[in-house]
Amino acid sequence: MSRLLQLEKYKNHLQKSYVSLVEKSNNYRFLDESISDVAAFKAMKLLEKLNQVYYLDQEIQYSN
Repeated sequence: MSRLLQLEKYKNHLQKSYVSLVEKSNNYRFLDESISDVAAFKAMKLLEKLNQVYYLDQEIQYSN
């Protein structure tokens, strides 16, 4: 059960970070394009990790 809680905390952390980076990207879209691009790139990387966590979470739930 402890691993499930750790996975859930990690998933929540990734989601919050992803939303924050997407907002930052949108806010700087017209002010500073380079900051917007960097934030969007980091958000894409976080989304990739988030998808991996979702897949792992599904595997754990179906195995139980």
